Amino acid sequence: MTELLIGSHLSTSGGWGELLRRSHEERGTTFAFFPRSPYGKRSKSLDPAGAHGFAERLIAEHYGPLVVHAPYVYNLAGKDESKREFAIQALAEDIRLLTPIREAGQEIYINIHPGSHVGQGAEAGCRLIGEGLNRVFEQESGIMVLLETMAGKGTECGRSFEELATIIDGVDDGANVGVTFDTCHVLDAGYDLVGDFDGVMRRLDDVIGLDRVKAIHANDSQFGLGSHKDRHANIGEGHLGLPFFTRLVTDPRLGALPMILETKELTETTHRDEIALLRGLVA
Repeated sequence: MTELLIGSHLSTSGGWGELLRRSHEERGTTFAFFPRSPYGKRSKSLDPAGAHGFAERLIAEHYGPLVVHAPYVYNLAGKDESKREFAIQALAEDIRLLTPIREAGQEIYINIHPGSHVGQGAEAGCRLIGEGLNRVFEQESGIMVLLETMAGKGTECGRSFEELATIIDGVDDGANVGVTFDTCHVLDAGYDLVGDFDGVMRRLDDVIGLDRVKAIHANDSQFGLGSHKDRHANIGEGHLGLPFFTRLVTDPRLGALPMILETKELTETTHRDEIALLRGLVA
């Protein structure tokens, strides 16, 4: 098996070059970042004019696909029309910023939390998310959007494979939508990745299709199966444990996908150490 495509979520402070330097420090081969501030303001660090050169450096260093993370404030399923409109316009702007990277030949995705229905019900929420993505793709369609599997806290949409499939079915350009498999979220949502890994994979394939899964968020879980808590633990220190992560990184279907760590940085070398740990499990 080839070397894992793995990295963490990095700060954009300092711009494109600093992203790459930080990735070098952790010895990553992919990474994630926010295309704007976590609160939705446009980035002052990421100059659109530098995106193409950034992509050329990534290609020269044989990076895997990047898995950019949309800010958490986007809610395509919200009750408030103005908030839905903000999410639509901001996501389209994000795609516009990132498209030159893909056009240069570097694969890149943008991952979103599907949204929260805030009391409208999952059916209405999933419909609004599909409608919102249609509006986004009418403006910009240069980057595939990945829907993240969610833990099911509060009124989150995407807490089941079926909800994600419903959202995808509501998107006219379904070929431009994929899935990010968050290991902590899937366990917390009630899928027994530890006791029935193969069964969960079969259900995922039956409901969504494994070919739609384009990226992994590699996180252990503090609270475990069916907790709906969404509390990440560091690798091997939660309810998933190292045997699960060995299964993950050696699985021919998932182990070849870009993996992003979203674990707590306990020390300056936490992510570098976890990357080395996961690579060691392959051996």
